Amino acid sequence: MCLHIKQLPIKSTLSCLIVCISQDIHAEEPGMEVQQLAPIVVEATRTDRALLNTPASAYYLSQNQQNSLNVNLSETLKGVPGLQLNNRENYAQDLQISMRGFGARSTFGVRGVRLYVDGIPATMPDGQGQTSNIDLNSLDHIEVLSGPFSSLYGNSSGGTILTQSREGQGPDSLTLGYSGGSQNKGQTHLVLQGGSDHASEPSYVISSSYFDTNGYRDHSSAHKVLNNAKLTWELEDGSKINWVNNYVKIAADDPGGLTREQWRADPKQVANNVLLYNARKNIEQLQTGLTWEKPLNDQHELYGMGYWGQREVTQYQSIPRIAQDGVNHAAGVIDFDRQFYGADLRWTAKDILPNTKLIAGVAVDAMTEDRKGYQNFVGDTLGIKGELRRDEDNRLWNADPYLQASYNISPDWTLDTGLRYSNVHFKSDDHYLSNGDNSGKTTYEKLLPSAALSWQILPELMAYASYAQGFETPTFTEMAYPADGSSRTLDLKAAESETNEIGLKSANHFGDFTAAIFYTTTQDDIVSAGSDNGRSTFRNADKTLRKGLELSWSKDLWRELTAQASYSYIDATFDADIPEILNQNGGIAVSRVESGNYIPGIAKNQAFLGLGWKPENGLSVGLDVRYSDRIYVNDTNTQYAPSYTVASANVGYNWNMKDWSVKTFARVDNLFDKDYSGSVIVNESNGRFYEPAEGRNWSAGLSVTKEF
Repeated sequence: MCLHIKQLPIKSTLSCLIVCISQDIHAEEPGMEVQQLAPIVVEATRTDRALLNTPASAYYLSQNQQNSLNVNLSETLKGVPGLQLNNRENYAQDLQISMRGFGARSTFGVRGVRLYVDGIPATMPDGQGQTSNIDLNSLDHIEVLSGPFSSLYGNSSGGTILTQSREGQGPDSLTLGYSGGSQNKGQTHLVLQGGSDHASEPSYVISSSYFDTNGYRDHSSAHKVLNNAKLTWELEDGSKINWVNNYVKIAADDPGGLTREQWRADPKQVANNVLLYNARKNIEQLQTGLTWEKPLNDQHELYGMGYWGQREVTQYQSIPRIAQDGVNHAAGVIDFDRQFYGADLRWTAKDILPNTKLIAGVAVDAMTEDRKGYQNFVGDTLGIKGELRRDEDNRLWNADPYLQASYNISPDWTLDTGLRYSNVHFKSDDHYLSNGDNSGKTTYEKLLPSAALSWQILPELMAYASYAQGFETPTFTEMAYPADGSSRTLDLKAAESETNEIGLKSANHFGDFTAAIFYTTTQDDIVSAGSDNGRSTFRNADKTLRKGLELSWSKDLWRELTAQASYSYIDATFDADIPEILNQNGGIAVSRVESGNYIPGIAKNQAFLGLGWKPENGLSVGLDVRYSDRIYVNDTNTQYAPSYTVASANVGYNWNMKDWSVKTFARVDNLFDKDYSGSVIVNESNGRFYEPAEGRNWSAGLSVTKEF
């Protein structure tokens, strides 16, 4: 009945979905026994509500039986509608993540989507995030929140991804494992863990790993050290403390992008400048954080979080030396040392007003950065740190108070509201005055209301409608280079969005089903103005429009056999002309963009289907297929990365023998050796838009656990 849903208009689609779900609910035969599982509770909206009863596009992914290398988040974060996660095959630039099109402009790292690990931000206060510090070897589950309610997290929350590490439990144990695969990939990992029987002693999970690879493409080798430790105290007064420590160090070559002609001739090659200047990046980051939960009584609860971190990055770009002669050019080596810290204090009250849950809190974040730029040559020697061309101190802070309320109007109707005042303060002190004083400061602020009305139509079926305003500031990196070549870097405006969403959720013996339709308008959207040899610039688009449909379904088919499917459609366009930008000489620095053009970097259609046999012990098998539509690579829509369909298969086996446990796996990705572009560099000025994906590749691993 719903096979042709893609062609139906929105009203017809909704009608079709309601009929299908209703038929599923009432198709249960009398006397049929349906296994009742404990409901999954999600924390993303802070109301700790069952997934079915959460009035938002929220998804929960358990990390059991992944049968994978456990290196990149792209291995495990699959099948979430509206989430586009591209592996660049480039460990110098991290994964490319966008949600409903937010973040698609990013040439490295994660923008527009907020990341959290164990409740502690993995996104900097300015909105720049990274996934490299997420330890998959100790991960328990992931929650994904998209749509209006992401604005509960303030700046740069076009979507939110919350990862949660395991807590130590049971006897002390030691796990030692090795996994390897194509391109000389190899990871050695060690995990120590144990529970606690005494309040004064913590349970613990300590994980350490080393990963290296030659890389799929030329000049794409990488080495990564990742350490993660989580200590948990459950005290006699009912309070709970988590102390999380994380360290990551990466040294990676940067292969950059290719033109379409280069990609078709040899996807493994790199541009000549990449080799001449030995493009590469070194990253070292240390972060520590505490979370504390304290129930005062049956009605009141307190929560506190505090964190501190330091991140050092040195990046050698492939910018030709002749291009660095301009007086305002910051040269070809980026070198910064950044410290970031913050806290979140929250009070939760239940039923101090009839049928109402209240949440009030304040989040404070700050960042200081010592940023320098150097020429990437000395004399005729290329690819080394040369003369100083940039020297500035950057500071940022925010203090965001927020309120939430959840009111049960009746047994079947609930109203959820939220309000957050987001304010972000930037300041830059320029110490390199040979090209003028580029010091300055600016403040972005926005009141972010949100509301959702949900209706529990049946115990197995809920409908909701929601609205929220969002807010995204430019990052310090996006303000590093002005689009017109001048020295001013603080002129970018913050993007302000409004989102409307309606959705349905069902859970019955035919499986778990969700559907959502959204409509988002954005004023002053931050979009790419060009990327030239690693020097990315950005500008504001007057108006953009994103509208779409998201569907997901999962089902325990028989015994340990599970199925998962999802589909998303997003129509993301410029909703007003963007005039060209002239440089200081009167020439065109950035081309004009016509209203109606597609926003580059966003796939219009995505689909996923996965089948898995996943018992706790014994043989496990999995198969998944993923489709991604074409992606335009520039604002003028003259080129695009073609659509593709790729498949993966895996098999594993677990043995448990008294105090010993042995796990093995083997998998093949890109099963049919599809030649496709895994990600794109939006508006790359030399036409090197494409980052080719790896062909057919394999991996396998073995881990042994001993309990003591």
